Amino acid sequence: MTTRSSSSSVHRPEWGRVPRLAFGGDYNPDQWNREVWKEDIRLMRQAGVNLVTLGVFSWSWIEPEQDRFDFSGMDEVVELLHAGGISIDLATPTASPPPWFSEAHPEALLVDRTGRRLGHGSRQGFCPSAAGYRERSAVVVEQLVRRYGDHSAVVLWHIGNELGGYNAHCWCDATAEAFRGWLQRRHGGLDEVNRAWGTAFWSQRYSAWSQIQPPGLTPGRVNPAQQLDFYRFGSDELLDCYRAERELIRRHVPATPVTTNFMAGTYKWADYFHWATEMDVVANDHYLVAADPDSHVDLALSADLTRGTAGGAPWLLMEHSTSAVQWQPRNKAKRPGEMLRNSLSHIARGSDGACFFQWRQSDSGVEKWHSSMVPHGGEDTRIWREVVQLGGALERVREVAGSTVACEVAIVWDYENYWALEMDAHPSVGMTYADEVRAWHRALWREGITCDVVPATADARTLAGYRLVLVPSQYLMSGSTSAALTAYAEGGGHLVVGPFSGLVDTDDRVHPGHYPGALRELLGLHIDEFLPLGEGETTELDNGLAGRVWCENVVPGTAAVEASFVSGPAAGFPALLRRRVGEGLVRYAATRFDDTSLRALLSGALAEAACTPAARGGGDGIETVRRQGADASWLFVVNHTGSEARLECTGFELLNGVHVTGTLVVPPGEVAVVRESRQP
Repeated sequence: MTTRSSSSSVHRPEWGRVPRLAFGGDYNPDQWNREVWKEDIRLMRQAGVNLVTLGVFSWSWIEPEQDRFDFSGMDEVVELLHAGGISIDLATPTASPPPWFSEAHPEALLVDRTGRRLGHGSRQGFCPSAAGYRERSAVVVEQLVRRYGDHSAVVLWHIGNELGGYNAHCWCDATAEAFRGWLQRRHGGLDEVNRAWGTAFWSQRYSAWSQIQPPGLTPGRVNPAQQLDFYRFGSDELLDCYRAERELIRRHVPATPVTTNFMAGTYKWADYFHWATEMDVVANDHYLVAADPDSHVDLALSADLTRGTAGGAPWLLMEHSTSAVQWQPRNKAKRPGEMLRNSLSHIARGSDGACFFQWRQSDSGVEKWHSSMVPHGGEDTRIWREVVQLGGALERVREVAGSTVACEVAIVWDYENYWALEMDAHPSVGMTYADEVRAWHRALWREGITCDVVPATADARTLAGYRLVLVPSQYLMSGSTSAALTAYAEGGGHLVVGPFSGLVDTDDRVHPGHYPGALRELLGLHIDEFLPLGEGETTELDNGLAGRVWCENVVPGTAAVEASFVSGPAAGFPALLRRRVGEGLVRYAATRFDDTSLRALLSGALAEAACTPAARGGGDGIETVRRQGADASWLFVVNHTGSEARLECTGFELLNGVHVTGTLVVPPGEVAVVRESRQP
């Protein structure tokens, strides 16, 4: 069995010497000759680049054959960057093993759910549990850290790349063995596994560890508790790959921070709240969805979620794009000014940098049509001119580095609930998770409200810092979570809970008694029956709101009815209920709402909780966020509309260097960052 690494006891160095605000991108010099390298340094200095991620996909460059290392090219690049005053985020190249590795270790190639072993030719084609992969990745990391660990240009170490992007789960023998070891550590004996998985159903009781396999293709549906544990294992196994490499680095350079790049918001299979506790600097990648007309709102959620995993501390935007990507069905180019808006939206929401994939646009390979800081056309391009403009803008607002984001509202995001809620054999396939959280977050965004994203493990003391807490659909809920929510409400907090919440425990076992078991007492009601709607069906409420996807037969106890269904299978039953709890207020919604109705519901909740936007005078399409420091605050205003925005504000606008007295005017598509004259 592959040895599992343990958490380090070394003090986390946090940001160390990483530039703030950081500006740069992935640098892949092995795609170019030495003359281009020298040109790159000149252009980086021209744009104001202060940090590059070096070597993400360089394994075959530095180890062209097993145990034959050639660092001559990387040595030269490191010195060129250092001489140019550009810091290095040095990446381990372990996301993309070279062909010689796959030839020598075919057993390490990924096996899919059907049992097919996949071939070499992409990236992340390895099994995270494979002993051969763990061994060879340790060798190349050891070589890198011995050679560059003490180099003054290396200010950050970057483990792999987008861990699990293509290999979140594997179904090979090594995975099966590792999964069984994980189960032993989590549950103890087989009796405990059988109890947790409810194996009395369908005669699934296990009598030997060897009988347990990763949940693959079966004639019928797979045990949901087994699937849930497999998803937990997959997240932990990827994190263990990170830990193993990090420990090699820390052994040599304990003072240099270590990170990896998350994909918060779009990636399902890693519990980033858990992962973030292992990061010195939390970093994230984000790319706009071209088909989404509100992709800038999705950007805001990704940034808020990343900040949440960092516990509210500043984080780093490790990758985004200057314009179009190449991996979506239709890749829309960013319009003039959009790169600046995107970058400063991330900065507004807590990033202490704006970095890109990649520095120079490739002329071959899968990503040659992915935009970069230096396009194929070079300096005489709109993208390059906007890159230089962005570098200047970041320099003018760099004083915000280290500050945090001020929020009065929190929304709960739970990866284990994400996995559990979207498994099959549920009342409705329409009860998805991430889309619903996005809908609630979008309603807040349109109200001008910045929110934190917190884990379901947040305790009552953490929740007490918010006027309003939102729980969209928390199907899986532990007793500690329901206790924290209860204490929050009793202490004066306002809570809004969405449907299909509080139903199962962490083993996906239904809480005893009436639904919603874990929340029944707090909400002061019980649910007699779920009444899912058909595809495309809607239901009307007597207060003018409209529901979709779902409704319930709710029996009020101590809760008061605010609105009832007037159509659909739940007609005549309560749809919205409220209950006073101690000094606070709890609301429950027994349906999912369309965007207009959800915004109306949350607008009322915001008003009752006395939550206010970061600035008055904004509206739809005007993003307002406040970063707060020890001695100052900064108001970010991003105008995503085609009209001028006018907001109440006083202070000094950093991008244009002008004083603002009373009214801030932000032209269409532009951004303002105001150091306020006093703390709000």
